[in-house]
Amino acid sequence: MATFIGIDYATWWYLVVGAVFSGYAILDGFDLGAGAWHLFFKDEKSRRVALNAIGPVWDGNEVWLVIGGGALFAGFPIVYATLFSAMYIPFMLFLTFLIFRAISIEFRSKEPMKWWRRMWDTAYSFSSILLAVLLGVVLGNVLQGMPLDKDMEFAGHWLEFINPYAIMVAVCTLAIFMMHGAIYLIMKTEGKQFDKMTRHVKEAMIFFIISFAITTVYTLIYYPHLSDRFKQNPILFVVPLLAFLSIANIPRLIHKQKYTFAFFFSSLSIAMLLMIVAIELYPVIIISKGNPEFNITVYNAAASEKTLGIMLVIAAIGTPLVAAYTTFVFWTFRGKVKMDELSY
Repeated sequence: MATFIGIDYATWWYLVVGAVFSGYAILDGFDLGAGAWHLFFKDEKSRRVALNAIGPVWDGNEVWLVIGGGALFAGFPIVYATLFSAMYIPFMLFLTFLIFRAISIEFRSKEPMKWWRRMWDTAYSFSSILLAVLLGVVLGNVLQGMPLDKDMEFAGHWLEFINPYAIMVAVCTLAIFMMHGAIYLIMKTEGKQFDKMTRHVKEAMIFFIISFAITTVYTLIYYPHLSDRFKQNPILFVVPLLAFLSIANIPRLIHKQKYTFAFFFSSLSIAMLLMIVAIELYPVIIISKGNPEFNITVYNAAASEKTLGIMLVIAAIGTPLVAAYTTFVFWTFRGKVKMDELSY
């Protein structure tokens, strides 16, 4: 099996896919979080400022989702086929709300009528909330596993995806995105809206900490297999420890009004939590409920070594370019939102 610096190609691609989806969760996470807060703003100016806070970056952030889907399809076609066929309805709903969020942002300011803007404000906020929830539902079901047959195809009913654990992970996902989005809006707003978000971010932190604690305890009690790798390799406990320290640092930085650093640690917390998920699952990608022999792993689901090798070269060139573009956009539109004739 071909390797690069001691790591096989399939594992490298597992890391690439994980990194890209982590980038999406961090970047579109604050967009979705900001959208979840949108209806908390009552006046027209505040809502316009909130929209313009994400206006220059939201569509660029979604590029990471496209790259992630493409990387999953190219590197692990069996995973792509099983996951998207099994969760056809959740993913179709996700795409529907993704479209509604986009057109809500673009259509809102096209007409001056209050009813028109309120309609799109509502569509935008609810779409953002439901997108975060659906991402959590997918993650929750991947963590607990799905019924698969010998052909690695889904052998259950789509209603099975609506279960207590998936709902808990969904609520936790929404909570961390709302916290992430609140910090971002604090960085981009001023005046009364800034003061309002400094209050809301504290509520979001409490919401996230409670939901995260409940989900963690439930996981340890009912899905102990997810902690097996940490028990087998105690050195890996450094990852959840760093995640805990990162999360704990956010309230301290908020209290000190160091919002840029708080946003950095909020992003780091999302990345660390997804890293824990990756460690918990590896080398399995989709757990087969009831029959581990049907597990889909990085090895039995990977494309050919030649394909992976070529794509790793492409990823090594393309991913830094996308990251550089994203950094450039954020740097260009840094600072507080300033309204002008080109604003939403």
